[in-house]
Amino acid sequence: QVQLVESGGGLVQPGGSLRLSCAASGSGFSILAMGWYRQAPGKQRELVASITIGGMTNFADSAKGRFTISRDNAKNTVLLQMNNLKPEDTAVYYCKVTVLSGVFNSRDYWGQGTQVTVSS
Repeated sequence: QVQLVESGGGLVQPGGSLRLSCAASGSGFSILAMGWYRQAPGKQRELVASITIGGMTNFADSAKGRFTISRDNAKNTVLLQMNNLKPEDTAVYYCKVTVLSGVFNSRDYWGQGTQVTVSS
């Protein structure tokens, strides 16, 4: 079992910055990838950014050039640095961790979500 603890959400003015952190804990797991998703009211959950254990990253078009993602493999932590935030970035942000399950399978774990509100 993997537990995820998220932090860093809050209220910020347009053009401001926030950094989200997600720490995974538990025993006997091997992380394949970590990432951040978001869900705005009335919309589907969507990928914001992800990073594999090897460091390969993937970003939503809306995040490119403004957000960066990084991870500390030793601490099983993933960080999402969000700059130049816009009102349309307002959403609940969820951390997702994909771990190896068995020999050929994987399993996803989700955090509880953290609210990001961009408003003047």
